[in-house]
Amino acid sequence: MNTQTSIAEATAFSLLDWQPDDLRISFEFFPPKTAEMEEQLWQVIRRLEPLQPDFVSVTYGAGGTTRERTHRTVTRILKETSLTPAAHLTCVGADRDEIDAIAQQYWDDGVKHIVALRGDPPEGQTHYEPYPGGYDYAEDLVKGLGNIGNFDISVAAYPDVHPEASNSASDLDFLKRKVDAGANRVITQYFFEPETYLRFRDKAAAAGINVPIVAGIMPVTNFKQVQRFSAGCGAVVPDWLEHHFDGLDDDMATRRLVASAIVAEQCRQLIAADVQDFHFYTLNRAELTAGICHLLGIRPQTGHNLNEGQGQ
Repeated sequence: MNTQTSIAEATAFSLLDWQPDDLRISFEFFPPKTAEMEEQLWQVIRRLEPLQPDFVSVTYGAGGTTRERTHRTVTRILKETSLTPAAHLTCVGADRDEIDAIAQQYWDDGVKHIVALRGDPPEGQTHYEPYPGGYDYAEDLVKGLGNIGNFDISVAAYPDVHPEASNSASDLDFLKRKVDAGANRVITQYFFEPETYLRFRDKAAAAGINVPIVAGIMPVTNFKQVQRFSAGCGAVVPDWLEHHFDGLDDDMATRRLVASAIVAEQCRQLIAADVQDFHFYTLNRAELTAGICHLLGIRPQTGHNLNEGQGQ
């Protein structure tokens, strides 16, 4: 699909006209650090569970620092909910045997979906270096997972280009190698301009990447926090986004309304351009994600109440 045509068509598209029959959603959580945070996370999980996402992923801290908490959260989701959990796994801080053992334990526990990532440098290091005897990059990790079991494997992509990539062509080549190694889908880093995703999708298709490219969506309520995140991951924060949150530092209610409007418009344009897969970075909060899903026509299944267990 021609990107310019897609964007033009999006201006005439209304969410009111959208039928969500083919829409696929997923959610990302991070493992809790305290008992209080764990309780909040489970309130969020219970609130979003009735939306029946394709899967929910649980992140893995830099250098593998949340390995045990990630595993505990993933296996609890598997055992205590109807959700399909996906465990993040990185190349950082462990050799191949150790990473293989972690993956094997997930497989034995019934967790069959892995989000395979290179990972960020451990704390105190300014740049990534492969761990001695470990998997060098995500491509190698994907191949290694294939030797353990028939995992459903997701990998990451960067519509705004990975901050360490020499250029967009090199970044796309890294992605293709991950897909060719056996990845089943691509989940993008969050972005704010729909055109950024659509151009990336077109380039990926031209490069022969033919797996689903899931659009990563970040509902923003704390603009300064997103600025910090984006500085590390390479996501471009447009000037208009800062303008929308200007003067709202002490007004959470208005920030949430603004965030909902921004994400609804972003999704509207993407859906008009035939995007069907969305991955929401929840930051372990339910309200905005639930509201956006409602606008997209995704409602709780019969017998579920979305307000049950809500905790903000």
